[in-house]
Amino acid sequence: MKTILFQGDSITDCGRSREDDGYVGTGYALLVKSQLGFENPNQYQFYNRGISGNRIVDVYARIKADIINLKPDYMSLLIGVNDVWHEIEVNNGVDEDKFEKIYSMLVEEIKEALPELKIMILEPFCLKGSGTEDTDTQPNKWNTFYNEVKKRAAKAKAIAEKYGLVFIELQDKFEQLAQTAENTYWLGDGVHPTSMGHEMIKREWLKAFKEL
Repeated sequence: MKTILFQGDSITDCGRSREDDGYVGTGYALLVKSQLGFENPNQYQFYNRGISGNRIVDVYARIKADIINLKPDYMSLLIGVNDVWHEIEVNNGVDEDKFEKIYSMLVEEIKEALPELKIMILEPFCLKGSGTEDTDTQPNKWNTFYNEVKKRAAKAKAIAEKYGLVFIELQDKFEQLAQTAENTYWLGDGVHPTSMGHEMIKREWLKAFKEL
């Protein structure tokens, strides 16, 4: 049986259980598990180790317990929004150079420990919404947030290219979807996907998985 690991922040976490690995939350991890598990009975085991609020440095701190020790055959990682958001809100983010450095260290150490592991990197994303709109006191908040998330996305893509990993583009996909319905239909607060947003991530995830 092959093992699939979902790793990331709240977008991946989605209320997953800390006691029962069978409950992977309510987001794209569940949708992927449902489809792959249905189409391939008893062929895959699924772990979700996403943790709400995590930055790249937090994932790196968990590399042994929540990645290497699980010995997955496949892993996807979606991280980067909190590296920006935490800087804007509480001055505790991760700048783009450190983001790239730690991300690279993470990938290199994982590949050294698990050379057969196939890794997919998901692009961090955002849309203007109730949680990311400009305010009177911070008129440039949205522009700063959007531009900085795009920088983390560019770094994530560069790392995928550097190490020959599959990169899943999501920002353009969400912006295209925003032409069909309001932003909050896809990302409730500009960051966290609705059920429909998670469905899109699932579809892109499965497309990429077939390339591995």
